[in-house]
Amino acid sequence: MTLCPLISSVIIFIFALLAMAFYTLLERKCLGYSQTRKGPNKISILGIPQPLADALKLFTKEQSIPSSANITIFFLSPMLALFLALALWTMYPHAFPSAFIPFSILMFLCISSFNVYTILLAGWASNSKYSLLGAVRSIAQTISYEISMALILLSLICLPQSLSLNHVSLTTASNSILPILPIALLWFITVLAETNRTPFDLSEGESELVSGFNIEYGASAFALIFMAEYTNILVMSIFTAVLLTPWPPILIPLFTLTFSLLFIWIRASYPRMRYDGLMHLTWKTFLPLAITTLMILIPLLTLLSF
Repeated sequence: MTLCPLISSVIIFIFALLAMAFYTLLERKCLGYSQTRKGPNKISILGIPQPLADALKLFTKEQSIPSSANITIFFLSPMLALFLALALWTMYPHAFPSAFIPFSILMFLCISSFNVYTILLAGWASNSKYSLLGAVRSIAQTISYEISMALILLSLICLPQSLSLNHVSLTTASNSILPILPIALLWFITVLAETNRTPFDLSEGESELVSGFNIEYGASAFALIFMAEYTNILVMSIFTAVLLTPWPPILIPLFTLTFSLLFIWIRASYPRMRYDGLMHLTWKTFLPLAITTLMILIPLLTLLSF
């Protein structure tokens, strides 16, 4: 019986990695058609095994190591980033979980906040001025939006009044999204910034920072960072589907696909923001709105409970 949670977690990790791999193919196809081109279509049948070919290429390339890098931390940070991204998948609120996590939302906040350290370690261990500047910029962005994200999340769980994702998914199914639509919009924009996606991809601004904190990474180490980023996108899509959609939990995969397609659509549509606009948006817009929403919701729900 003790092996059941372990086997379940391994199965979840395998399917999470497969979902991440083919999500990259979906993104490249959608971006291709949005730019009037085909996208990947050369590998085998319609380019479908392209993610597997990319993985084979990256993991068989020679790994270059900067001569002055801290080698242990240099390789540890990409592995830690992928481990944290996969750890979030264990909280998926399916109907028959092998292990119940009663405070899964708190666990989500704790694990997602550790992503800052992976960026910090990757930028510092490379011992490069470019990677360090990119890491500092990315850390400032991630920490800033982490605060707004936590406050908006508190507003979203005020109605179900639970810290368990399984309970929230069942409670949300009986509610309407209309009363929380403004908070939902704030949440989705914050998730875009938290996952470093367009128009908030300042940590990997190739035209400005030569790829930012991961400039010294290549081959398998870069592949791990890339996998962690796209796994986080799918995890955030799952959390968004659970917190916002007023439908039964069986439809969570459908809404997860919808939100992950929104990530791609926004990338194809919007240019990158300036950094001062990015920080202004969270500190002077999202943070006051999130605090004001909490100040209104908590007394209102207290009065309604009597």
